[in-house]
Amino acid sequence: MILVAHRAGNALADLRAALDAGVDLVEADVRLYRGALEMRHAKAIGPRLLWEPWRDVTRRRDMSVPLLADVLTTAAGDSRLMLDLKGPFQGVAPLTAAALREAAPGVPVTVCSRDWGMLAAFEDQPHIRRVYSAGNRRQLDQVRQLVRRQKVAGLSIRLSLLTPAVVAELHEHTGLVMVWSVDTEAELAQARALGVSGIISKNLPLLRSVAPA
Repeated sequence: MILVAHRAGNALADLRAALDAGVDLVEADVRLYRGALEMRHAKAIGPRLLWEPWRDVTRRRDMSVPLLADVLTTAAGDSRLMLDLKGPFQGVAPLTAAALREAAPGVPVTVCSRDWGMLAAFEDQPHIRRVYSAGNRRQLDQVRQLVRRQKVAGLSIRLSLLTPAVVAELHEHTGLVMVWSVDTEAELAQARALGVSGIISKNLPLLRSVAPA
């Protein structure tokens, strides 16, 4: 089972803790803001506010938002990064690709996105694993069609969308089918019953409990 620390790369202390915990991948969200590659899941509302769905609006000055360069420096060449490219700006992809060429040349990190067109920016870096994400029923239908047409390195799919039959179908085309978000014991049991090959979780103690001794 591939173990992924969900959003742990969005804070430098959390990134270090997840790497030290021995997870297989640490996921971090990359957003483009005023030319800078920021590591945050929250969306920007104008220049001063950040908004996380189902949470309160936060003033930007009250949050510490690292840059991709900070994350790459902290990772220090560790290949266990999974960079989730977020919209709405398409420029996030080529800028991230350029940052990896400069700061982590040859390091086999993983990139993923629900906007699959962004993954094309990494075609000239074959050591980078490109993962196609699906967060709704329409995207799942599209990804099922995609894997029949071409080989993909991996998939990341919302847990609630899948059945054992669909997972088995996807595994006919790729060895890596990860699900998110698996934050409780019940969700872990559901993921195992589906037969997936990886879980993405914000619950680091849960990941530690699953990790091999």
